[in-house]
Amino acid sequence: MARRLHNEEARQNLSAQMATQGAEIHNRYGPEIGWSALKRLLEDRSCVRYPCEIRFDSAPLLPGEFAHPVPRGNVPEDGYIIYVHPVYETQLERVSYLVLHQLVWVNYGASAEADDAEAFGAVVLGLSREDYFSALCELAGQLGGDELV
Repeated sequence: MARRLHNEEARQNLSAQMATQGAEIHNRYGPEIGWSALKRLLEDRSCVRYPCEIRFDSAPLLPGEFAHPVPRGNVPEDGYIIYVHPVYETQLERVSYLVLHQLVWVNYGASAEADDAEAFGAVVLGLSREDYFSALCELAGQLGGDELV
């Protein structure tokens, strides 16, 4: 019982920390984060804990996956490559939706969950969680792959 309460408390603390960081990023770079602002954001170590590069390449992605961070080395300090499906290379103003969704894993590692990524992205962009999720679904729908789920 005590362990479960501790885990729930830790989870709530992590969610609060992500919300705070999301609000800080929103205040600094938002509410609309286009390509230029996204590149500046990725260089800001107060917002993105480790170096990140965006690479438009679908080779490391699963079918239907729009983006995924891959570590450059054995330690997080080596940085990450955030692979983004090349279909979005012509939609640079919307790439931030996809990359923000991945930043929780860069900043918080395996402690982060999909719900955290949705909440974080919504806060950063100043959207309701439902609107952010809807935008992600619309973007992901451009890839297909739903038949694999």
